[in-house]
Amino acid sequence: MSAGPSRVQLSAHPRASRHIATAKGWGGLIGFGVVFLLSMRAHMSPFESGLHALAGGIGLYLLAWAGAVAIWKEIALAEVERARRLTAAMARAAAQESEARATAKAEAGGPG
Repeated sequence: MSAGPSRVQLSAHPRASRHIATAKGWGGLIGFGVVFLLSMRAHMSPFESGLHALAGGIGLYLLAWAGAVAIWKEIALAEVERARRLTAAMARAAAQESEARATAKAEAGGPG
């Protein structure tokens, strides 16, 4: 177990890994399909169209992956910050409640 600060990992995030994988899949399929259709409309041979489509699919796959990771990184950081603020608010509320009980107990004159 590491002694350093904990880090947010998108691979361990319950929704991020699924959404990133979905974005990559759709990006690859859309890139392949669009480039294949455009290549065929440009009167390229099916073999050339297929090669261009593979390159287009790989390219859009990588763009979709990078975009999804960038978006989910921001979402995960916002979730962590929200959790920190909620935890701090709950700790303040618990401290105030504890202080109020101690004050009430002291005013009542009871030792315990």
